[in-house]
Amino acid sequence: MRKNDDEDDGGTFASPPCFMHEVDPAYMGLSRAADPIQRADVGRWRKAERERLIAERLAISPDARRDLGDRIAARLEDAIGDVKGLTVSAYWPFRGEPDLRRLLERVVARGGRAALPVVVDKGRPLVFRAWSPGDPLERGIWNIPVPLESSEPVVPDVVIAPVVGFDPSCYRLGYGGGFFDRTLAAMERKPRVFGVGYAQAAIPTIYPQAHDIPMDAVISELGAQFPTRSADGNCQ
Repeated sequence: MRKNDDEDDGGTFASPPCFMHEVDPAYMGLSRAADPIQRADVGRWRKAERERLIAERLAISPDARRDLGDRIAARLEDAIGDVKGLTVSAYWPFRGEPDLRRLLERVVARGGRAALPVVVDKGRPLVFRAWSPGDPLERGIWNIPVPLESSEPVVPDVVIAPVVGFDPSCYRLGYGGGFFDRTLAAMERKPRVFGVGYAQAAIPTIYPQAHDIPMDAVISELGAQFPTRSADGNCQ
């Protein structure tokens, strides 16, 4: 589910993104416009911001990351509530992401079912495969461990998505492949969707585009953040 080249990059730039900091983050109508030049500027900005945020995340010491991950997992369990009978999809940690594998162990121990997302091909939605601690794994795309191809496909009730960055409206800056947005848009039954990341990943805006889908909440070690909404009830 990770991608190193940036699908949201948009191509060659006809104008520099140097004035993007002057755009009011609350004025999302501009950032969601289907303007190829503006989209290209956003793609270039996102690429630089992604690199900055990942570098900051990797600079956290392993012990500190472990502690933050445990705190995030506890906050996340509170937000999800009773998992009995639910299928919860998380992820295999990558590049300093919060490690939620012990949370998945607790999901199974409390009567839920765990799953992991799998990339099947570029431009296609993720599939979710059932997984329990101790089940064999194989190397997927980008060498990330995934359940065996023979594992049962499932439809999760709860999807936990790692964030590189996140904004007050709970839009998620990911790795640029668009896999989670594409997957959520294609699902017939919408799951509860939680982004997870360290509090230092908070940014004023990701400049959301038409394809971006906000999370129901973003969970950090400081707690749950829910989308800010305008007076008409829409996400800002």
